[in-house]
Amino acid sequence: MAQYGCARMTVSKAIGALALAGLVVRNRRAGTRVAHPRVQTALLQIPDIAEEIARRGETYAFRLLGRRVRPADVEDPREAALGARGRLLDLRGLHVAGGAPFALEERVIDLDAVAEAETADFTTQAPGSWLLRHAPWTEARHRICATAASPSEAKVLEVPTGYACLQVERWTFKLGQGVTFVRQLFPHDRYDLAADFQNQAAAQT
Repeated sequence: MAQYGCARMTVSKAIGALALAGLVVRNRRAGTRVAHPRVQTALLQIPDIAEEIARRGETYAFRLLGRRVRPADVEDPREAALGARGRLLDLRGLHVAGGAPFALEERVIDLDAVAEAETADFTTQAPGSWLLRHAPWTEARHRICATAASPSEAKVLEVPTGYACLQVERWTFKLGQGVTFVRQLFPHDRYDLAADFQNQAAAQT
């Protein structure tokens, strides 16, 4: 009010518009703060998280938290949907944007489909980025839901336990052969999924 010489109601409306656009977060006890910038990606595409964060103007990093080779678990419906029967490369990592946790990733890669993944260096290179270059997908399946961060997930993501998150599960295939299954967990204020659609029937009338 003092800076722009306007009424309290005008300031309130302006901040309300910023909140509605997702640019600020209002809290009666804590005041108003700038919201975490969100990455927005097309729902029907498979994004390269590293490229999207770099496009947003932030520094990107990938931290490998765990790596092992193990047999496929035929009792796990997610691995069964991939069609995996042999050895899997099991990876766990963290995507980091601007020095802050952005997404927790748990991924398996079918080594029968992509044998070279076993010797690839994922200590700093995100597996998803590597796969987009070395094993381009031809078919994919998404499953998206809201979930709450478990204590261990919250610790890695640096959010409170039970924090609302967007969970993306994705299976990718190359000419019918399963390549990878990934589960990615994004704090709700850091990622958007969006897509444009066209009504083909209406467009033809």
